[in-house]
Formats: sequence, structure tokens, C-alpha cells
Amino acid sequence: MESTGAQVIHGGAIAGAGPGVLSGGAVMIEAGRIQWVGPESDLPSEFKALPRHHLDGRLLTPAFIDCHTHIIFGGNRAREFELRLQGASYEEVARAGGGIVSTVSATRALDEAGLIAQALPRLDAILAEGVSCIEVKSGYGLDVETELRMLRAARALQGLRPVRVRTTYLGAHAVPPEYRARADAYIDEVCIPTLRAAHAEGLVDAVDGFCEGIAFDTKQIRRIFDVASELGLPVKLHAEQLSHQGGTALAARSGALSVDHVEYATEDDARLMAASGSVAVLLPGAFYAIRETQAPPVAAFRKHGVPMALATDCNPGSSPLHSLLLAMNMGCTLFRLTPQEALRGVTEHAARALGLTDTGRIAAGLRADLAIWNVETPAELSYRFGINPLHQRIFGGI
Repeated sequence: MESTGAQVIHGGAIAGAGPGVLSGGAVMIEAGRIQWVGPESDLPSEFKALPRHHLDGRLLTPAFIDCHTHIIFGGNRAREFELRLQGASYEEVARAGGGIVSTVSATRALDEAGLIAQALPRLDAILAEGVSCIEVKSGYGLDVETELRMLRAARALQGLRPVRVRTTYLGAHAVPPEYRARADAYIDEVCIPTLRAAHAEGLVDAVDGFCEGIAFDTKQIRRIFDVASELGLPVKLHAEQLSHQGGTALAARSGALSVDHVEYATEDDARLMAASGSVAVLLPGAFYAIRETQAPPVAAFRKHGVPMALATDCNPGSSPLHSLLLAMNMGCTLFRLTPQEALRGVTEHAARALGLTDTGRIAAGLRADLAIWNVETPAELSYRFGINPLHQRIFGGI
């Protein structure tokens, strides 16, 4: 498909246009938007003479959305991988000076062009699996200059590739070495001033933090959320990944777009998330990589109607994962999601986790961000791993 003019896609099954799968469906797109979707037999007469794109029995879905990544960074942490294989826990590595802060020096050493150059291969790998939109977090600079540079690099990606980028300020990711044991001073002197500067420059779509024993407590996160609220920015939170610190409740009460990781979240947390409309972003790559044993409370999320998204959490330490398809398989295999939940988790619910209302589904009026797969059923997308069945990605109708 090369034309931006009106055309009809037909001749296959459609997932993401409503409950279940629409067999023999058709979609009319024009000027980058979906104009009509339904059974091909109901195609309005005024559309029947339009150019056709035949699916040849393939599956059409919304394009995927990776709603939690950290792809802007320098260096790698392969040595920590080796240490964990020798028995060290993720928390032990972090407290010994590894973890997030070990990436900081490599990231600070790169200029904007260097950050972009290192991020592009990661982005290309993710886009190759039908992804049209990606969230990118800062958080490996932990000083004013580098955090802003990371956000600028993230913004620049969408000018270099056909992708939408949502930027998230994650200054409260870790306490940098120069502020060791002075977390409150770091928030006052670096984190909050950088947030204000990034917002003034138009670099921030949302604000995130890491609420954990090795990072920041709920009182510290609340102070950052208060500034986000003052600036009119939505919030998200890494919470309950390694222990239960109360971050999920704080995020839900703050109306967070999403609460991410949530392995140690409780049923009470699920109730609060359901009331706030917050999305639970499940990150099976991190669960797998650090050999966590407590899975997120998926049954409680289902019971209370909490939408569940899936993402790669692509980062240099706890989830060096560049495949959203593999994240879907892991979500099913490790967390017992259904394939239908996994698909909604990387489309409709992932869009919701980013506050997007114009994508993630196949419906009239939404962006024509679509994916055509060499499969017949949605379950095949989660069933296989180590193979990419993408036939074609359509971004903005092209």
C-alpha cells in the first residue's frame, strides 16, 4: 500500500474491531484515517469502486503499541546478567552500585546524536513486529542536562522513523551516586527542576517514577506527582515490582494512566485501580530476566475489571527485550493471560496506558495504524515465539 487516497482492505479476518474476530471483514481508509469497518457484504456502494488491497486470508489487527520502554541509554549491563546467573538478586546488584545507576555514566557520556544512534537499532527491532507507537522514558541521566538530552533524543526518533513516540519523564528512577543517601535533596535540586525545564521545552507527555525500596518511597513520589498535576501532566508509576511499598495505591489515587510491573500488588490495589481507571502494565520480560517468582495478580485484575496492557520494558538491565511478540507469549505462558487478552494488551489497553484515544482499535475515525499478519487467528500471534509473522505494517494509511 503506497497511496494515501481512499482504499478498501478486504479478504481476510479482522481482530480489534469489536468483540471476537470479524471474518470476511473490510476496512475503508482515507487520508490516514479509518472511515468505515464492517462485513464486506455490507460495504457501502460508494466505496465499492475504490482501489482494493486483498488480504488473501491473512489477519488484520490494529498496529501494536509498546507502552513501556527505556530504549534511550548508553552501554549495556551484560556483566550484571552474569552476576544474576551466579545467584545475585536484582536488588543485591543495585545496592552494590549496579542496576540503574551503572547505566548512568555511559548515558551521560553520549551526546544527543550518540543516544539516537544507539537507540535506532532497538527501535527498528521493535517496529519490525508491527509496532506503530512507542513510549520512551528518560531516567538514565539523573542530572538536568542528560535527562533533557534523553528526552530530546526520544522526540527526534519520530522524525527518523515512521513511528509515534510518547515521552515520559522518569527523573525519579534512582538516586545518582553524587546524591547517595540524599534522595530528598535530589528530588528538590534535580528531579523537580528538570521536570519543570522539560515541560517548558515541550518534551514531556507524562511523568513516571520508581516506587521501591531501592528507589523512592511514596512520600517522595507524591511530591513529584504534585508538580506533575500543577503542570497538567498525567502520571504513571513503576510500583510493586520487588516488594509492596504502597505505590499502586498512591498511583491509583492520583488518577495514574497506568501502574507498571505490579507483581506484588494486592486485590485492594486492584479495586483502587479499577475505580481510577488505571491500566495495569504487565512486563513479563523483567519478570523473566530477574527470575521473579511472584506473578502479578491477574485474577484480581480480571475480577475487578482492570485493563491489562503488555510491553517489552526494553532496557539495558532487567529486561533487554526487543520483541513485543515475545512479550505476548510470555504474558500468556508466565502470567496465564489468554491470547485475546495479550492482543488487547498490546493494542487497545496499551493505547489507554498512554492516554491515546485515536489508536489501538479498528474503528471509524481512528488512525489507520494497522498490521497484516501471515496468520489466520489472533491466538497464533501469542502461540509462536522466535518467528515474526508480520506481512505488512500500515502507518497512517501507508
